[in-house]
Amino acid sequence: MAKLFKPYTIRGMEMKNRIVMAPMCMYSSHNLNGKVEDWHKIHYATRAVGQVGLIIVEATAVLPEGRISDRDLGIWSDDHVEGLSEIVRLMKQHGAKAGIQLAHAGRKATVEGDIYAPSAIRFNEQYKTPVEMSLAEIRETVDAFKQGAIRAKKAGFDCLELHAAHGYLINEFLTPLANKREDEYGGPSENRYRILREIIDAVRSVWEGPLFVRISAEDYSDGGMTTSQYIEMVNWMKSQDVDLIDVSSGAVVPAKIDAFPGYQVPFAEQIRKESGIATGAVGLITTGLQAEEILKNGRADVVLLARELLRNPYWAYSAAKELGVTIDPPKQYDRGWIF
Repeated sequence: MAKLFKPYTIRGMEMKNRIVMAPMCMYSSHNLNGKVEDWHKIHYATRAVGQVGLIIVEATAVLPEGRISDRDLGIWSDDHVEGLSEIVRLMKQHGAKAGIQLAHAGRKATVEGDIYAPSAIRFNEQYKTPVEMSLAEIRETVDAFKQGAIRAKKAGFDCLELHAAHGYLINEFLTPLANKREDEYGGPSENRYRILREIIDAVRSVWEGPLFVRISAEDYSDGGMTTSQYIEMVNWMKSQDVDLIDVSSGAVVPAKIDAFPGYQVPFAEQIRKESGIATGAVGLITTGLQAEEILKNGRADVVLLARELLRNPYWAYSAAKELGVTIDPPKQYDRGWIF
């Protein structure tokens, strides 16, 4: 059988295949309180019907000021647990494992009021200038990630991902391009990593299941982080019982990126080979053959699809046909599931 459709187990969580839906903001909490609405219930359940192995729910804010937009999902309140539990139930009843990405947007938040970052440097002229976080605010944010993990556990999620990529808060601390602090959270790499270390430790104190971290492995800008520099931090994550690195790139500063099919896969491959940790490859992966090549050649352990799963919720069926593999359909679709 194609490796794409072989089960994959990580920290006791068995996925029926190696297809992962990457977190994608839906901007659909129209009541502005971060709660799940009908759209989320349909959207996520549909990809589970389509036989995705693991579905990671969109960036879900641990604090209201940490939302990318005011229509993002939230997990800063116990009031969010009921709705999140419902989408977990809908995904799991179709055989998918359920993950959620815990996030804080930092200086890229577009909500009303003050926004926060390691340093008072705005992303570009379209964004507000953030407030430089105090030590007390850093401690509150670390605890907010811990409380988010507790609520995710109550909601029944199988897997957690920490969003440390794409120029959001944790990523801003990790890179010297956005972190100009002169205290224990700035300067050398171990100091810039400190907030992520504290968040991982806090989350691990309440979460026993699989823990992923999404990183931007390249800043694409002079003086920024590179994949080779991230190896040091990845090794620290590994020592803290992080199970998988979800390897993306860019977006911490405005930069021109030459994006093409599989352009981020070499970053996942390098991290996997040099650190020995499991990785997920993401970025313009659109065909079964492309995904199979990544897995068969040991470049990553799972593949994450984003926009391709927006276009085709039944991508797993298409990929199986392409690879000559027969996969079981939902019973209700049996008559149309022709190979």
